[in-house]
Amino acid sequence: MPLYAWLDAHVQDRSLPPRLALYLNAMLTALAFELPAFLLGLLFGSFLNVCISRLPAHQSISKPRSHCPHCNTTIRWYDNIPLISWLLLRARCRDCKQPISWRYPAVELAVGIWFVAATDLSIQVVHPSTGPAVVTLTAAGVITLIALIILGFLLIGLLVMDWQTHTLPDAFTLTGTLLAFVLICARAVFLGPHEDELLLHGRNPLTSPGNVTDRGNVILTGPEHLVLGRLLAIVAAAGILLLIRFAYQQLRHREGLGLGDVKLIAMIAAFLGFWPAVLALFLGSILCSLYALTLLLRRRADALTRLPLGTFLAIGGLLAALFGTPLIAWYSSLL
Repeated sequence: MPLYAWLDAHVQDRSLPPRLALYLNAMLTALAFELPAFLLGLLFGSFLNVCISRLPAHQSISKPRSHCPHCNTTIRWYDNIPLISWLLLRARCRDCKQPISWRYPAVELAVGIWFVAATDLSIQVVHPSTGPAVVTLTAAGVITLIALIILGFLLIGLLVMDWQTHTLPDAFTLTGTLLAFVLICARAVFLGPHEDELLLHGRNPLTSPGNVTDRGNVILTGPEHLVLGRLLAIVAAAGILLLIRFAYQQLRHREGLGLGDVKLIAMIAAFLGFWPAVLALFLGSILCSLYALTLLLRRRADALTRLPLGTFLAIGGLLAALFGTPLIAWYSSLL
């Protein structure tokens, strides 16, 4: 019996309130998408752990197969199941009994949760007063889902890599920027008529040779606005950090900001746009400052201590992807 028919039957015999039946139907409908997304995220999280371990050391992510970093024994397939194997092995290698870092299940779980969050942001579940819940996923929604999944995968990986090794590999930042731009071009293809158009000049007379005057509007079409606007966002976001980097070098005569951070903020702008990237920069800077203050108070740092700014920028990017739209709208309403 279909789920909604079963729920409706229990509503008819009054053993289940109608509102509860609709809520259960909507919840289980969403779960039908969220559970596969979570499991897929766990698999990608396992692969991300390989990238985190090898990319900073400039090692291949395909060869050799996954192995214990202590005894170099190849990990058996049944010892490489996300989350479960770590728990069953009690966080120790089956062969040499050396501890397995908690980072591995943490990354897998984080990517799994992110895939669920990206799915919830991209799909639309319509809750009619009668009948089953309907899930709609447009072409724009599919592109948004792919973009959010890729962005989360990259940011979680960069977050951990910069924290552990103070490196932000180009394989993630530059490749991510390129992928984001390709997705924006794909999104531009599916724009509807007049969608996302930008009026540059309204009712301004345009005179052409021959003394012909056209009193129409000058409009940047939706695809032009979207693609050119995102290019400008990438350049502007990277330019902010480049200016800060240059000013610091001029004042302190030493490097205070790596180019990896510049590439990271450019990647965030490529996926989310300029203002979400500015929000990510703002949140990341505050979090990094709080972390630095904590180290200073505990006397574990001084003015020359290197800080993993990329880690906090990545956290800011994740927060901007999840909450950036309502936060920016709220701030704009105050102006």
